[in-house]
Amino acid sequence: MPNYQKTKLACYLGFITQAITANFAPLLFLKFHHDYDISLGNIALISTCFFFTQLLVDAFCAKYVDRIGYRTCIVTSEICAAAGLVGLAFLPDLLPNPFIGIMCSVIIYAIGSGLIEVLCSPIVEACPFENKEATMSLLHSFYCWGSVGTILISTLFFMVFGMDNWKWLAVLWVLIPAVNIYNFATCPIEHLVEEGGGMGIKKLFQMPIFWIAVCLMICSGASELAMAQWASAYAEAALGLSKAAGDLAGPCMFAVTMGISRIIFGKYGDKIDLMKFMIGSGILCVICYLLTSMSSSPFTGLVGCIICGFSVGIMWPGTISISSQKFPTGGTAMFALLAMAGDLGGSIGPAIVGRVTQNTGNNIRAGMGIGLIFPTALLIMLFIFSRTKKQKLH
Repeated sequence: MPNYQKTKLACYLGFITQAITANFAPLLFLKFHHDYDISLGNIALISTCFFFTQLLVDAFCAKYVDRIGYRTCIVTSEICAAAGLVGLAFLPDLLPNPFIGIMCSVIIYAIGSGLIEVLCSPIVEACPFENKEATMSLLHSFYCWGSVGTILISTLFFMVFGMDNWKWLAVLWVLIPAVNIYNFATCPIEHLVEEGGGMGIKKLFQMPIFWIAVCLMICSGASELAMAQWASAYAEAALGLSKAAGDLAGPCMFAVTMGISRIIFGKYGDKIDLMKFMIGSGILCVICYLLTSMSSSPFTGLVGCIICGFSVGIMWPGTISISSQKFPTGGTAMFALLAMAGDLGGSIGPAIVGRVTQNTGNNIRAGMGIGLIFPTALLIMLFIFSRTKKQKLH
């Protein structure tokens, strides 16, 4: 019998790799600003470039991954992640312009991150595991724990060895994708549908219910990232915390509660109705946004910010699971398009919250108030999707 547990382990480490690529560089933004004299405007482009590259990779996967093959693409993802992290440590000093070196490194490991995001879910979905919904939720929890580990370990490293040694840490993080190159090269990998048997992009977009799934992913990404990316700023502005304390109290605790949500469903998913769990989480998400935007107590607002992680935890993997049930022959194109929609929401949400915050005199509560439209729309999409849950489309 093929050892599918090895496949599962490789995908777990894949999501940890993605978490490292997404969270490590932002911890160094001020270091880049001071050491390389990079303007804050250009520093902001680093995250934009990361997510835009992921969007392009999502689009590429929707059309070409089935032709190239899962194994080739997923091994390439880990190679790119490792190469990008090594580049981050050396290219800024090797190239005439440090900013170009950083951006080249970010693009390389963002390609790896995008491939991981699209491919790990269908690879696990194709394995003969029982209770796929719970397995998918547990899989995605490793992104959360990877994020927490990246922030905590990096913070501890900087405290012990100093920020000036950040390049050594970048090289140490390379060990995880390096080991996972071997894991993905040797583990059993199945396919969701036979070659050429997937629905394809055109057929998926011809189905109105798929557009509902896409909107659900956009709202999920926006609800999650609008809160997660502004959690540190909220903690600093509302409670007057330092940057390090704000990172731990905001995005780190947000990731912890999000991981807890995914582990709970991963452990007890066979006893829980996924759609009801998602609707309940959607209601909780609306409440959390109300707390952060309207509460007069800074502490209560921060609690709402942290608990929001729990409320959005099931949304991304849950949408993938119910879409897999709805479109059993959706194939790689379905997973890629859903990932693209989630990334699009993750780009739009924080941008809107930031723009409103700036236009209201840096009033972050006002920004979170306008962000309420995302979980509200998410809840509406969930109710619509629940009405069609039992119908399968081929």
